[in-house]
Amino acid sequence: MPPNPKNLILNLLLANDGTPLTAADAVGSCALFGIRENSVRVALVRLGAAGLIASAGRGAYRLGPQAAHLAEELSSWRSSESRVCDWHGAWIMVSTGHLGRSDRTALRTRQRALALLGFKELNDTLHVRPDNLIGHAPIVRERLRKLGLELDAPVFAATDLPPELDARARTLWQGEALNSAYRQTRQKLQDWMARADELEPEVAARECYLLGNEAIRQLVFDPLLPEPLVDAAERRAFTATVLAFDQAGHRIWRERLPAALASREPPQAGAGKAAADSALKGRRPTAH
Repeated sequence: MPPNPKNLILNLLLANDGTPLTAADAVGSCALFGIRENSVRVALVRLGAAGLIASAGRGAYRLGPQAAHLAEELSSWRSSESRVCDWHGAWIMVSTGHLGRSDRTALRTRQRALALLGFKELNDTLHVRPDNLIGHAPIVRERLRKLGLELDAPVFAATDLPPELDARARTLWQGEALNSAYRQTRQKLQDWMARADELEPEVAARECYLLGNEAIRQLVFDPLLPEPLVDAAERRAFTATVLAFDQAGHRIWRERLPAALASREPPQAGAGKAAADSALKGRRPTAH
């Protein structure tokens, strides 16, 4: 299945590091995945209406105000390990029992913010994560607010949980499943990189985006748990492999893909030309 055009456009903008994205570049890059120009145009209109993108001049776009803080959080996956510190058994809590659930948009925003920072539901009123992030509760509180958590949701550290609650909290993340996912995805990425040079450039560009999208999403939503809840060394090895894969993907989109598209005869026009232009600018979509 091709990627969702809205997600692909947002990923292209994230990869641009503030440089506007033209409609032609969006059309060309999406064409590599079999996405029609009309679908791209519709996606651009809908993203604009939602405030996720904004005009940056005639036929060009940048990330909009509704995407700014989320984009900042998503783009930080490369340095995620630098956020972790030693864990001494304390927890960070978020109290949500008094918050409404009838506003579906607010509820989705709240749930996404908590998920991005690795929180799990301890009971009907509390979400919890280990207190092993640098800056502890004040920084976590600030990040949650930026991601849309309600201002009246208390975020605080807890150092004296009853033994039964502490024991329950330690089981919420299924550490062995996380360890297995680190190993499996790392092996999949390494296997692909070992054969990437044998693939046609367009095939390589598509596959590295799709595989990278899966791996980076896994990393973005990783709870960054401490030992002994998870194998931190396995996570670090997984992170290093994702970083290497991302660099390989950028090389494919920057070097192999534009060279292959430019060598076609007769000279390309339309979507193919736009794809070549986008690739020549180094705009390999950074998935999330």
